[in-house]
Amino acid sequence: MTVTTHSVAAEISAIFTAIADWMTGHTTQIAVAATLGALLVGCLYGLRLFGGWLLKREGAASHWPAIIGKALAKTRFWFMAVVAAKIIASVGSPPAQLASLVHVLFVVGSAMQVAVWARALIIGLVEYRAGEADPAGTLGSAVGLIRLFVTVVLFLLAAIIVLANLGVDVTGLIAGLGIGGIAIGLAAQGIFSDLFAALTILFDKPFRRGDTVSWETTTGTVEYIGLKSSRIRALSGEEIIVSNANLLNKELRNFARLETRRVNQLLSLVYHTPTDACAAMADILTPVINACEGCSFQRVGLSTFGASSLDFMLIYDITAPDQADVLLRKNDANIAILHAFAEHGIQFAYPTQTTYTAAPDGTLVMPYAGLPQTK
Repeated sequence: MTVTTHSVAAEISAIFTAIADWMTGHTTQIAVAATLGALLVGCLYGLRLFGGWLLKREGAASHWPAIIGKALAKTRFWFMAVVAAKIIASVGSPPAQLASLVHVLFVVGSAMQVAVWARALIIGLVEYRAGEADPAGTLGSAVGLIRLFVTVVLFLLAAIIVLANLGVDVTGLIAGLGIGGIAIGLAAQGIFSDLFAALTILFDKPFRRGDTVSWETTTGTVEYIGLKSSRIRALSGEEIIVSNANLLNKELRNFARLETRRVNQLLSLVYHTPTDACAAMADILTPVINACEGCSFQRVGLSTFGASSLDFMLIYDITAPDQADVLLRKNDANIAILHAFAEHGIQFAYPTQTTYTAAPDGTLVMPYAGLPQTK
């Protein structure tokens, strides 16, 4: 034990002696290297300050300055120190033991700093997307899990890179992590499926909270977007809970993206409507529809001769943010049509049947033989 202690002490003493001799004999090189290191540290510190300025700046046209600023503001002082030490070691030709120590510190510091930058960028983007898709913050649990997952993965990769650069054989470690990841993925396949579906909702944004969506025979308003499932309030009032993966596998219709909704309105008129009124139908309805808020007339025409009516097809567009406003605009348009038809003496048809009674020779024998009898 005594021999070993003396041996270690001798080695440490030799290292310090070599460092002292190097500092004494390479004063100029060390001064130049220290100047270069100080300049680089100043640049890195300026980059950190610039990131803080970007983070505090308001009125930016894009979200990227804030995200990049948040990453740059996380430039660590220990990273600046190891970069400066690496420059001094590269220019000043220090002893092998000191150069080896500086190299190790530089590899570790650089890997950790890159992981910190990458984590800030990824989490900043995820948080921005989550806040944009769900201002109420109901995706907070999902974002928290994503933050933990990103942190573990990035720093695990940084550790593997450090070990590989220090000469450690990481093949077995990577293989073990791969097998473990496969086992965990198979065991939690359903959970990961819904998690990645939640990520899809965050980034692809097929719908947001408050949107009215429809799939298969169900229509409702999105009330909550969670880590595993989303909750939708159906038009009939009940709450429908659907897993995110199952919801995205459906053909989903998002009515909130409808800036303009087209209305096909059937107008059934009586057969004794004057021909001139039928021909002027477009002139009658164009100002009526356009006068209604958010309504834009497109076209109208005699579509078919029905069993009891002349069927006109009226087509117009409604610009409205949601389904409730569409119904109100459509109601206004229908009331306006009723007033216009009343002014022009145009009547709507209803199902009728006319019966004619005749003598054996074919002459009508009803009391009002000159008019068709209806009942």
